[in-house]
Amino acid sequence: MTDFYAVMGNPVAHSKSPFIHARFAAQTGKRLRYSKILVKPGAFPAAVATFRAEGGKGLNITLPFKREAWELADLRTPRAERAGALNTLWFDPDAGLYGDNTDGCGLVRDLGQNLGVQLARRDVLILGAGGAARGALGPLLDEVPARLMIVNRTESRGRELAAVFREQGRVEACGYPDLANTAFDIIINATAASLDGVLPPLPETLLKPGGICYDMMYSENETVFVRWGQNHGASIAVDGLGMLVEQAAESFRIWHGVCPQTDAVIASLRNLKKA
Repeated sequence: MTDFYAVMGNPVAHSKSPFIHARFAAQTGKRLRYSKILVKPGAFPAAVATFRAEGGKGLNITLPFKREAWELADLRTPRAERAGALNTLWFDPDAGLYGDNTDGCGLVRDLGQNLGVQLARRDVLILGAGGAARGALGPLLDEVPARLMIVNRTESRGRELAAVFREQGRVEACGYPDLANTAFDIIINATAASLDGVLPPLPETLLKPGGICYDMMYSENETVFVRWGQNHGASIAVDGLGMLVEQAAESFRIWHGVCPQTDAVIASLRNLKKA
């Protein structure tokens, strides 16, 4: 019997999830079919209901439906509750629709396991205060950084987000002008602006010598934020392709009860980008 899974979003044609999950299935001997489903605005609940009625087992959710998925779920994991958004859904015949958010977990695993970056006792800056930042904050704070600063063009939004997570660790917020006299070990871009070639106003001295620049976004070419890191002495400047694979691996574990190996899949996607 072949189980049916899919990713829902709009747009969704660019998604690499079918490639990733096919590789995981081949590794682990699981039989599955994984598709892309384009969902029109306003049609998300009906699309999930149709998928379930057709025998679907689980869904990955991408933009712009992560918050709507959170609202739709009957049960949410603690990390999903904090994140306020879901990227993983699965169905239980008795309890209903379960939801989780594996994005922050994927980010932390890529940084720690794949790139060898230690977050504990480091000064970390997150650019942006939207859904991507919110999904990352909990897992980042679990690593006990010395401080975690959120910077956002609308400072009040950053402060509201910091307040949600303040009990979990030292998290603060500021506006871009406040970055003039401070520096960080690790800078994480959680905005989509870099995909459009837009960079926020970052001081030349913002990155400590040998620091890390990580763009949660990924594209076929280097993002403007990755190039900024390279030009400002970063020891590592990388996009979010590894995070994409790691969050997918956590979804796969939730659905199938087995942890796939990610390094070969990340390497394959990197090679495809170079081709």
